[in-house]
Amino acid sequence: MSADVGDGLAPAVEAVTGTSPRTTAGAPVRGYRVIALVVASALFMQQLDGTVLTIALPTMARDLGTPAASLSIALTSYLLALALFIPASGTLADRFGSHSVFCGAIGVFLLGSIACAFAGSLPTLVAARFLQGIGGAMMVPVGRLVLLRSVAKEDMVQALSWLVMPALIGPILGPPLGGFIVTWLDWRWIFYLNIPIGIVGVIGALLVVPEVRGDARTRFDVPGFLLSGLSLGCLLFGFELASRPGAGAVAVALLAIGLLLGLGYVRHARRTDDPILDPSLMRVPTFRLSVIAGSLTRITQGAQPFLLPLMFQLGFGLSAARTGSITMAGAIGALAMKALAPRVLRRWGFRRSLIVSGVASSAGYATCALFRPDWPIGALLAVLAISGFFTSFQFTGYNAIAYADVDKTRMSAATSFYATFQQLTLSLGICTAATVLEIGSLLNSTRQPTLATFSIAFVVVATISMSAIIWNRKFAPDAGEEMSGHHG
Repeated sequence: MSADVGDGLAPAVEAVTGTSPRTTAGAPVRGYRVIALVVASALFMQQLDGTVLTIALPTMARDLGTPAASLSIALTSYLLALALFIPASGTLADRFGSHSVFCGAIGVFLLGSIACAFAGSLPTLVAARFLQGIGGAMMVPVGRLVLLRSVAKEDMVQALSWLVMPALIGPILGPPLGGFIVTWLDWRWIFYLNIPIGIVGVIGALLVVPEVRGDARTRFDVPGFLLSGLSLGCLLFGFELASRPGAGAVAVALLAIGLLLGLGYVRHARRTDDPILDPSLMRVPTFRLSVIAGSLTRITQGAQPFLLPLMFQLGFGLSAARTGSITMAGAIGALAMKALAPRVLRRWGFRRSLIVSGVASSAGYATCALFRPDWPIGALLAVLAISGFFTSFQFTGYNAIAYADVDKTRMSAATSFYATFQQLTLSLGICTAATVLEIGSLLNSTRQPTLATFSIAFVVVATISMSAIIWNRKFAPDAGEEMSGHHG
């Protein structure tokens, strides 16, 4: 895409949003739809990588000589890097410019992908995935920050839908592509695929993504970065080790240290003018409720992509290719919802829509506990598609209403805070599922989890998801009406 095409869309942004977004240099920001598509290419790469990887876990485990459930640490290490470095994304974008940080982040992600492809052991793979996560921590949050600073509130839902819709193609293509790679090629091709996608993303970013910066230059909160990073790291690895036999004492110690460091960070943040994660944002009701309810929902969403491929391959005895063709149903349902989300929110508003979708998606997760090998494939596909449909709506709602009452001058801090908890709870979902599977395997004296163990895991995470409804009910009836267009 040429630069003059992007420049030509700037008047359209002004016509649609009623504003004329500008960079710090004074040049108009290009059309948010085009920027959203470029940012979506990075999100597409992340989603494709993650969904392909979950299908390949059993094959990778055999190749690396480790139990399949133990590979959860490779997923967790990536999400840990996201949780650690996302807090710095807003400050770095303000200081160095979103254009530079976004392009550099894609480069780091590609280096991590190449390292993953050459990994010959589980520790090496974990380290390479962590490097990938550092790049991923900057890509999407910085891109989202550009959108949030460039779009009027009444267009926010539509802008986020433009961002997410292309990225949902990744979860649709990922499962069947993962099955194909595992069946006919080598699992290392999962990571080679990122190279051409990343190159296209860099080219698009160079041509389209502007140097959007915050108005205020703040110093980087080094003590806060260290305290929050160590706290999150200890908590995540404590949860991860809780699923490992014989590691209970270490897990408890890490969790205790993580909590103490977290309390230390909260105390530090209260005494600092510009903390890297600003807890005062939780005083904004819509932001606070979105963080809490969204976190409970994301624990379940983090667990499902981990549980389903393992259950279909280890419990049902299906091939990786067949597993991929089934699990893609959830992504298709999610994609179908994105086009409807703005109209649903306009008709029913955020509060009512989030309550109903929360019940429906939780019921879908719970139904997965009933899956058995004699179920018709059509029934499996229907449950996953419906579950994906309503879960997708929830995330669209949470991601939009979180910023409904946040001042634009605090968008950088808000996106960092929100994205950190987003990734933290996704990691917690994987750890929760892995812990249930490990406990079930120990109780049954088996190396691999049984179907009954998978059922228990789905019930546990569905219960967590259902508890989000308590918080959804606390949204005001008119919450986010400026975004949704719903009145009454």
